[in-house]
Amino acid sequence: MISRGKKRFEGKVVLITGASSGIGRQISLDFSNNGAQSIILVSRSRSKLEDLEKKIQEKSTIITTVYPCDVSKKDEVLSMGRKVLNRFGHIDILVNNAGFGLYGKVQNQSIDQIESIVFTNYLGTVNCTKVFLDSMITRKSGHIVNVASAAASFGVAGLSAYCASKYAVLGFSESLSYELHGTGVQLTVVSPIGVKTGFFNNKTFGGRIPNYTGFMLEPKTVSSAILAAANSSRFEIIVPFYMRAGVWLKHTLPFIVKPLIGSLFRRELAKSNSMENVSD
Repeated sequence: MISRGKKRFEGKVVLITGASSGIGRQISLDFSNNGAQSIILVSRSRSKLEDLEKKIQEKSTIITTVYPCDVSKKDEVLSMGRKVLNRFGHIDILVNNAGFGLYGKVQNQSIDQIESIVFTNYLGTVNCTKVFLDSMITRKSGHIVNVASAAASFGVAGLSAYCASKYAVLGFSESLSYELHGTGVQLTVVSPIGVKTGFFNNKTFGGRIPNYTGFMLEPKTVSSAILAAANSSRFEIIVPFYMRAGVWLKHTLPFIVKPLIGSLFRRELAKSNSMENVSD
């Protein structure tokens, strides 16, 4: 007997970018446990995707397909999109999750580093949305879930390119959601705080995780929010929910809130700089 929860995605074709690790890997496992018919796994690493595919197939009869693709590269996304649509005809749920960040001052980062973040996090979302949007609108059905961040509402010192890319995802998503009104296609943004993933393994973090909230979310928590988003008419789901109050306060009382959070962000950046100098 299929549980009520599993019926939520019965018969659905789901495509997940950044599926090979972290939040994306957890999302893939959770969709497979909640009745999805087919799961299309997309990321740059074929070997990691194939390992995930084996794990999913061990516990279910769900159709899984692996598509190695760098979402920052338009030609690769167009090729992947054609193959997916030729095979499946459509996708019901698109989860734009691929993304990464580099830590450090703008002064010390190269333009190439900044571009690489924006091209993956923002333009990767645009590329994947564009390649499947027409088919969704034609069918008058589909749900796009864009994974942004609480950093889309706060400019974090040391994460300027990452914040900019997530600001862009949020703005793009809001504009697109208005355009999609009445088409039958839904769009929801999921914006979590820091998550316990390999995001912070990049050497630019110097082995230290900047923590502005005192705790980090588990990938399972964010994945649950994404599954909820795929069934929701809401525009944005912030995780945890009470962070919405922080966003409201920042925009309502910026002259009080911005100096406070600015001081916090600068302290964290200074700690990282101190550790980097010690290691040198």
